[in-house]
Amino acid sequence: MNFLGHVVRFIVSALVLMLVGWIVPQFSVGGFWSALLLALVIAALGWVVEAVFGKRVTPFGRGIVGFLISALVIWIAQFIVGGVSVTILGAILAALVIGIVDLFIPIGNPYEAADRKK
Repeated sequence: MNFLGHVVRFIVSALVLMLVGWIVPQFSVGGFWSALLLALVIAALGWVVEAVFGKRVTPFGRGIVGFLISALVIWIAQFIVGGVSVTILGAILAALVIGIVDLFIPIGNPYEAADRKK
């Protein structure tokens, strides 16, 4: 994926996070720039989780472990990004909604590009 592809992916991710903030009652994002920074932080935290635990435990992994790690990453990201407020239940609901939205609008994950280059 080229640079423009990454930029588009993060913009779409930010828009999805803003949509989630509108749908999920205990998840709020201050605006587009907060959502864009949140998308970057979630991707970075996901990268760290994969580096430490492997691909089976990534937020982009399938199954209940990936879902719970995704919710945990969303909850932790609120402490890094200003203008974001998330409760534990809000993080779980946000992970669920993001997973459902990803079924219809696949955003992809940052690891697919690296796997295609190998």
